[in-house]
Amino acid sequence: MIRFCLLLLILLTCGGCARQDTRIMETTAYCGCGQCCSWERGNWKYLRLDVWNRYVNAGPDAGRSYSGLTAAGDRPVEPSPGLFSVDSLTRPWMIPFRLVFPWLWLPRDGTIAADTGYYPFGTRMHIPGYGWGVVSDRGSAIKGPDRLDLYFDSHRRALAWGRQRLEVTILR
Repeated sequence: MIRFCLLLLILLTCGGCARQDTRIMETTAYCGCGQCCSWERGNWKYLRLDVWNRYVNAGPDAGRSYSGLTAAGDRPVEPSPGLFSVDSLTRPWMIPFRLVFPWLWLPRDGTIAADTGYYPFGTRMHIPGYGWGVVSDRGSAIKGPDRLDLYFDSHRRALAWGRQRLEVTILR
């Protein structure tokens, strides 16, 4: 029994559990604004006076309230490299900010929208220039295994990213 456990430990340590693939994919950017996610403040039913509420304004769900959550039920986030990362070496002026704010100490994966028929929720990917992300959303225009949408916190950064074809590393 001890030999079996030792052999299993060696296989898991050396062999790894996750498969890693690389693939050229078309990546586009989106943010949580009304332009990117098709929502608007206020409803005509209330003469648009309820400006604190957001409603979907396009597609089959038009008129329903908009929560801003992903399809998996999470809040979308942009990736953060963390304190002990290569980013701290390339941009040392960020180290004082990361030291002051404790939530910047640990790395955080970003939100990726993909076709869940090919990449189920929880699939982890590395996109050059963006960082690590996890599939936790799906979009109506994302069809096929070669398309991804990457979440950004600001519309300006999403527009700056635009559309790029990149070699993406996929951990399954």
